This record gives sequence, structure tokens and C-alpha cells, in this order.
Amino acid sequence: MSRILEKILTVIFALTTVFGCIEELDIETLGETEEEGLLVVEAVLTNEIKTQQVLLSRSETRLNLETDEEYNPNVPTGGGVLESVQMESGATVRLFGSNGTTFDFVEGQPGNYSSTVPFALETGVDYELEITTLSGKEYSSDPLRVQGTAEITNVYAEKAISDSGAEGVAIYVDSEPRTGTAQYYKYTYEETYKIVPPYLSNFEFKLTNYDPCALPFPTYDLQVIPKENPVDACYNTEISNTILQESTVGNPNANITKKMVRFIGRDNYIMSHRYSILVKQQVQSAEAYNYFEALKNFSESGDLFSQIQPGALYANLRRKDGASENVLGYIDVVGVTEKRFFFNFEDFYPGEELPPYPFDCTLQTAPESHPSYCDPMPGSNPCPLSIIERVDQGLISYYDAYSEGVLPTASCPGPYIFVSSACGDCALGSKTKPDFWID
Repeated sequence: MSRILEKILTVIFALTTVFGCIEELDIETLGETEEEGLLVVEAVLTNEIKTQQVLLSRSETRLNLETDEEYNPNVPTGGGVLESVQMESGATVRLFGSNGTTFDFVEGQPGNYSSTVPFALETGVDYELEITTLSGKEYSSDPLRVQGTAEITNVYAEKAISDSGAEGVAIYVDSEPRTGTAQYYKYTYEETYKIVPPYLSNFEFKLTNYDPCALPFPTYDLQVIPKENPVDACYNTEISNTILQESTVGNPNANITKKMVRFIGRDNYIMSHRYSILVKQQVQSAEAYNYFEALKNFSESGDLFSQIQPGALYANLRRKDGASENVLGYIDVVGVTEKRFFFNFEDFYPGEELPPYPFDCTLQTAPESHPSYCDPMPGSNPCPLSIIERVDQGLISYYDAYSEGVLPTASCPGPYIFVSSACGDCALGSKTKPDFWID
């Protein structure tokens, strides 16, 4: 579930189930009386030949807006705050076309339903999505139709100043309509960037037979070994999580010119070495455009709770038996085109210093071992976390052997010099270069 939608739907669910209008909100008791959240349906079905997907979940009955997970060099990866979403499993999902076609979806990951065969939506055909939950409730969508297609004719970047006065690089899109009625557009992107950690090494720690509870001292085998697949760079891909739309209604020129889809500040490290963006343009209906505009306005409101009224976001799915039940989310059908663009930092700032690396990459040392975790009479330990503890948790990368004078302020020196994983390995990305990458 997208971060914006999860936050908004959490609040809408709470308000819909508890209040007819908004007066005062008791956050401590919000949603306590509900046994089950409302059904949330998310789908973007396209005219691309691909495996289409439908996501089903339940809105949270508790109010939890903490959904971001950020890398912390002192915390093992994967141990941060994760999005709290209750996925809807065991449903039957089918898509019916007015031309007689039927497409079945099967559940892979919980709540993630994929079409059994790749297919593309056809222009001029009305589609209806039907869902039967494990409990036997049946839902059907409004008629869904691809409105038209448009082609991205150019993706390019220029130096720019943001509305807040920040210096950076803006990425723009030009587009022209091709078929049908193309007046409402939604943009998403995938950005991939090259990362060069400042202390990459061809060697790494290898810890085996580690027992931190052994007495009188922990037992372990620690080696420094050559990396099997050393790399000189890492790569990370992020997907946009903001709502970006454009309308040409009332514009005598149906073309889209210089639509900014991304602004990157001058000091953002993601464009330090090489950056690529894949811009995807979706031609959508007026109803979808209005839905996502409302969703965007709610998410950008300074007072989220006072702005969202029950029923303010129209869902295009409802119970087949006519029962009154709120359903959240939206099923969007779109005509899609996409285009990729690359650039380097030096293209816009030749000879200038690169943006700062996002972490303090200080060279460190520490004792190799530590007191036993099971010592019945533990004494005080003034030294920082030991090397074997950090290696066990995946926190550090090997840099060099320790020698006096390299770290003159080291109060508890050990046999090795190390850095946090983000500074010496691919903790912020993948070692695998993407297939589409062009250096």
C-alpha cells in the first residue's frame, strides 16, 4: 500500500466509523470498537501487455502514521519500523470485458493478486472488476475504460531553483496525445542512482562459531577474507510516492510542455555519480483525476484530521448485493507510456565538489571481543560495542589493520579499523548493476 494512501485511509476509516461529522478527536480511543477494517482495493490496470496486479488489504483500526523506515548505521538492516498493513487473503478476483474476455487473478504474496496470464486493456472496451472475499462478500466496480493514449516525446533536465529557493536540477517531460481522449494525466517514476561508498574494500570480515554466552569468554572465529565478488559501486532504485497530475482541459494546446516531475537539490547525494529516471505517464479518466487530486489535497493539508470528511473520497467499487458498506481505494485503468533519461552531476556542475555523502564515515576501531553475556558477575565495560558483536549484526565493514597513529584518539583500540556498512559496502543499495544501466 502506498504511504500516502495508507495514511489517508487510516484516518478516513477512523472518522467514517466513529463520527458523522468532525468535532473533537480522541486519538486514544479512535477505532477501538471496530473488529475489522474496511476493504481497501488498489489497482492500476494498463494497456501494456504485462501481468496486471490488484492489491487487497484492510484499513487499520488503530491510528498509526509512523510508516517510514530509514537506514540507521547503528541498527541492523530490516529492523526498523515497517508499514502496518493487514492484507486481505483468500479472495477471488476476476476482470470481465464487454468484448467477452475474462481474466483471472491468483494470490501470490498475501493480498497481492496477479493475473494468470499477461494481458493489455483494449481501447473502447468496458471492464468490470469483481472480487469475492473469503467470507463470501461480493464486490463489483464501476465500468472501467481506457480513455486514450499519449506519448512522452522528451524527458530532460535543467538547472533550476525550487519554489523554496533551493538550487538543484529539475527533470521535465514533454508529451503529445495520440488516441482517444487524453486530457488527464498522472505521473510516476522510478529513479536509480549509482552509489560509491567512500571506504570500499576488497576484503571483509567472516565470523563463525560465535557464542556470546560462552564462559568465561565468548568463543568465535573471526577472519578477514577477500570478497568473492568485489564491486566498485552500488545501485539503488526508489519509486515515487507522491501524487503528480496534470490536466489539459480548457487548454487549446493539447500538448504537455515542460511538466516538472522531479526536483533534486544540489546537495542530494543521489546524483553524485550517475542518475537515471524512468518516467511513466498515465492517461486517466476525469473521475480518477478528481479522486487523486482529493487524496493529494488531504495528504498535503496542514490539519489532516479536520480536512477529511467521511465519504470525501469516492471509491469506484461497491457491494453487489446493494448492502451499504464503505469500500476504500481506487481501481484505475490507464494508457501508459514511459521514457528513461540519464545524467551525471558533472553535466550541470562541472569541476564542482560532489554532494556530501549522507553518513559520517569516520574510521573506527574497537576491541575484538567482549565480556560474556552470561557472566554471573559482569563488571563495567567502558569500551564501545566489540567488533564481533558488530559483525554479527551486520553493522560494519572491514577497512584495514589497526596501527598506532592511524587513530590517535582511539581509547579502546582493537586489531582492525572499520567503518559503518553504509560507508564500506552496499548497505544503501545493491551490488548488481541493473540491466538497463548505461555508464
